[in-house]
Amino acid sequence: MLIGSVVLVATGLVLGYGLSWVFSLVCVPVLIWLFAFFRDPQRPIPPAEQHVMVSPADGKVSDITEIEHDELLGGPAVRVGIFLSVFNVHVNRSPCVGRVLAVTYKKGKFINAMNHGAASDENESNTIVLTEPHSARPVAVVKQIVGLIARRIVCTVRVGDAVGRGERIGMIKFGSRTELTIPKWLRPQVRVAIGDKVKGASTVIAMLGEAIHVQPPPADHKEYEPLVGRESPA
Repeated sequence: MLIGSVVLVATGLVLGYGLSWVFSLVCVPVLIWLFAFFRDPQRPIPPAEQHVMVSPADGKVSDITEIEHDELLGGPAVRVGIFLSVFNVHVNRSPCVGRVLAVTYKKGKFINAMNHGAASDENESNTIVLTEPHSARPVAVVKQIVGLIARRIVCTVRVGDAVGRGERIGMIKFGSRTELTIPKWLRPQVRVAIGDKVKGASTVIAMLGEAIHVQPPPADHKEYEPLVGRESPA
């Protein structure tokens, strides 16, 4: 925002002195759009934390794909792709409570994000794998993908970080694509359709038939023999 503001002010001064102050006014709507692009509004988060996956981004649902085997999730999954235009909020959020298992950045092309198949496979991207907070079972994959205009991915989480549902995890600067992949063992029921507009942290993407365990499993006390009443051998 600071760099963009300086460039636009300098451009306005050059246009004003070189041509006319009328031409410098062209920079005003561009500056307003720049500030609007980097907006980061607060969002209400739906209840039922363990049984809900929320949208990881603002935008429009571009595709819903059944996957026979996802390597990162270790089995069948469903993927929901979201296209972000230059007018959408570009902050990415965690779809569920969890812990970051892996963050993988991959260099690639800058194909138009509306071409979701090629963009998903070939574009520059950053993939975040989330597990249950107290186990190694992966529960979601969020993939940040650049587009034709987008040139920078920001990821604010690291391996081992605990995240809450709806918590900010990064940003993609300018038009782009975000994907959410959910394993089938969670028995997800997708609640959006292609063409639906979604809001990060607020829109329910899927209801889960299997809850995400947010508490550690209870210790099995039967495994230990009580010491009370035992006598030491002579």
